[in-house]
Amino acid sequence: MSPQVRTPTARVCERCGRMEYWDDELDAWQIDSEDGDKQVGNPHCLHEWDINGTFNPVVKQ
Repeated sequence: MSPQVRTPTARVCERCGRMEYWDDELDAWQIDSEDGDKQVGNPHCLHEWDINGTFNPVVKQ
């Protein structure tokens, strides 16, 4: 049985707090909303996403 590989479905910028989710229909990251407000963070930020070496894309079966 071959290992399954997964991808992140959400990410948050560690610098400005921008929140995004992966939209499978658009095949692109989209800005997330919280209580009706888009979580855009700072539009001039060079985003540092919280997906790092601790994210393991291989799913153990």
